[in-house]
Amino acid sequence: MKKERLTIEDRLLIEELLKLDYKLKDIANVIDVHSSTISREIKNRRISDQRSEICEKTNRYPFICYKCPKKVHCNKNRYYYNYKVAQKDYDNKLKYSRIGIDMSIDEVEYWNDYFKDKIKDKNQPILHIFKNIENEFPKSIQSFYKYVHKGYFPSINDEMLARSFSYKPRNKTEKIKTITKDNIIKKGRRMSDYEEYIKNNPNCNIVEMDTVIGQFEDKKCLMTLYFRKSKLMLVFLIKKYKPSEVSKVFKNIKKNIGNELYKTMFEVILTDNGWEFSKPEDIEFDSETGEKLIGLFYTEPYSSWQKGGIERNHEFIRYIIPKGNVQRKSLDYQTPYQNFLKEYGEDISNKLHLQYIPKDEINLSYKLLNK
Repeated sequence: MKKERLTIEDRLLIEELLKLDYKLKDIANVIDVHSSTISREIKNRRISDQRSEICEKTNRYPFICYKCPKKVHCNKNRYYYNYKVAQKDYDNKLKYSRIGIDMSIDEVEYWNDYFKDKIKDKNQPILHIFKNIENEFPKSIQSFYKYVHKGYFPSINDEMLARSFSYKPRNKTEKIKTITKDNIIKKGRRMSDYEEYIKNNPNCNIVEMDTVIGQFEDKKCLMTLYFRKSKLMLVFLIKKYKPSEVSKVFKNIKKNIGNELYKTMFEVILTDNGWEFSKPEDIEFDSETGEKLIGLFYTEPYSSWQKGGIERNHEFIRYIIPKGNVQRKSLDYQTPYQNFLKEYGEDISNKLHLQYIPKDEINLSYKLLNK
């Protein structure tokens, strides 16, 4: 049976074996612990000379610079392991943990690294993470939030958790043009018309449409299409406030999936009064035959709740979501992609350029913008 805790003698041995350039698995075998225990011990308790530039080599084993041939003339941050410093750090954390956290130091360090990878590095939602570890993490999600708030997991903090802070209001420098209440294009497309259609066709497919703007001065925005049944959301990068850009998106969708499937999938589109949606005929009709394929309706002004599904999904965009692949409680912990695939099949999924992302690889961090 492997050891549960490292002693000061173990730490002394780790330091000596590192200087002798032992492999990770060999150190673990000598001390009789898992390799991950040695890896966390070195990485979490190494000491540094705090230079400004980080060397990428120190992100992998042995995490330190003992045997690096360039260390003498290197200007990057240098790391070393000292058993006395490591033991002192362990003792301090042990004393600190006994004040109010019901987990061992080894458990804290393991989960600190785990949550750092999932939250800080990949920005995965908390509910998604906890569904994946529900039989492994020894505490409730409420305890997790409490531990983060009290600083027991040093690699993450409150601001990394969804809904833990508010967004700053934008400083608007220009008036945004919208579709006016009495605009002729709203005839037959008002909320009352939508409600009448839903009353007569209760099982119809409804797609909510909107845009998401980053900085107010940005020239582009995201146009989103949210399928209510599967909760899948498609995202398109378009120029802001340009009806022609929206028309172009739907022209490509019709071309890719064909008119008949388009009629079924986009039977009803519900959107707001943004000027970019001021050409509904380009969305509703076939440009060649003039046939009406679907119906588009507008919500009432300042009534975002009337398309609440897409508004909720926009919270994911705020920390960047790759193709809606996060498990949802409301879908019995299936992803929107899985529900969409079940309803429309793999061929349509491919035509819309969707792809499945394994749950442990979901990455919602800002780094996606560089891909």
